[in-house]
Amino acid sequence: MSDSWKPSTQAVHAGTRRSQYGEVSEAIFLTQGFVYDSAEHAEQRFISSGDDEFIYARYGNPTVKMFEERIAALEGAEDAFATASGMAAVSGALTSMLKAGDHVVSARALFGSCLYVLEDILMRFGVEVTFVDGTNLDEWEAAIREDTRAVFFESISNPTLEVIDIEAVCKLAHAKGALVLIDNVFATPVYSRAFEQGADVVIYSATKHIDGQGRTLGGVILGSREFIRKTVEPYLKHTGGAMSPFTAWVMLKGLETMRLRVQAQTASALGVATALQGHKALAQNIFPGLASHPQNALVQRQMGAGGTVLAIDLKGGKDAAFTFLNAVRIGLISNNLGDAKTIMTHPATTTHQRLSQQQRDLLGITDGLVRISIGLEDEADLIEDFLQALDAVN
Repeated sequence: MSDSWKPSTQAVHAGTRRSQYGEVSEAIFLTQGFVYDSAEHAEQRFISSGDDEFIYARYGNPTVKMFEERIAALEGAEDAFATASGMAAVSGALTSMLKAGDHVVSARALFGSCLYVLEDILMRFGVEVTFVDGTNLDEWEAAIREDTRAVFFESISNPTLEVIDIEAVCKLAHAKGALVLIDNVFATPVYSRAFEQGADVVIYSATKHIDGQGRTLGGVILGSREFIRKTVEPYLKHTGGAMSPFTAWVMLKGLETMRLRVQAQTASALGVATALQGHKALAQNIFPGLASHPQNALVQRQMGAGGTVLAIDLKGGKDAAFTFLNAVRIGLISNNLGDAKTIMTHPATTTHQRLSQQQRDLLGITDGLVRISIGLEDEADLIEDFLQALDAVN
């Protein structure tokens, strides 16, 4: 592997481990355990394991290792730990480094399960959490203290698509000695420059664009070798959040085509968002790639593109949103995103339904809000379909 390889090449070749058979496609080492040559060999393996020495699939596996090394090379990270799901990655990254009495500052606009980890789990075990408006740097500066251990946010919030200035928040956090952990799902590894912009830890739900075809759950935590191997790995290998070898193989195959898929989806998302602008059924048309988005200049500087997800807010509230969802012919009603198929979600009644009305109001999750993850269908077909569904609302 060459450090000078471009991302598309890294996504196909980085981290490859070939067996004695010289296979082209990566092998699936579908085993939970490994055999030792002797009792002395087993003893030594448990004391210190090399890069190609494995003990138990919960600790590591050759196929999983290939995925970890490939995504780390692609992201520009020293190391990575692959997990059973995106939320295993979020909870594992945070819980592994925090203890009772620690202070965390987080953006309040988060996916529902991320809010649960911060509000219900971490706070239950004595971690103090302060929530801020992620787009307001003054609030970040006021909230981050000398004893703040970690800062957490989604680089693009789910589902309202607020964009946070990574570089600016990292500077504020690092000035007080806090680590910055970023859930970077909506930016995708294709448009991510998070480590370059100052992030200490980057987290992905690999279920989304990395697999991108609705097959498997997975996640990954990326960071320094010290953080991954001395903080994250001991916690996750003992609590059981590791990725399975078969899932890792699926993710390796996903990485090979991810750039092509994500770039095509991003182009279609911009086309669809542009076509929906000004429709009389809409109160808002939210897409980071549109010039009308409040943080569009930041988006272009930070990512260079608007991503694969847009959100629309229908004037008629829940009834209008449901009418729209039920009238769409191509898009599927589900709660995933980053898939080859276009997927639509009504956050107020699904992914964020556990939040109080006051919390949803604070986050801008109205009854009329619909999140749309653009797939690989023909852009013209999607535009025609969404327009007829919006017309049905009226």
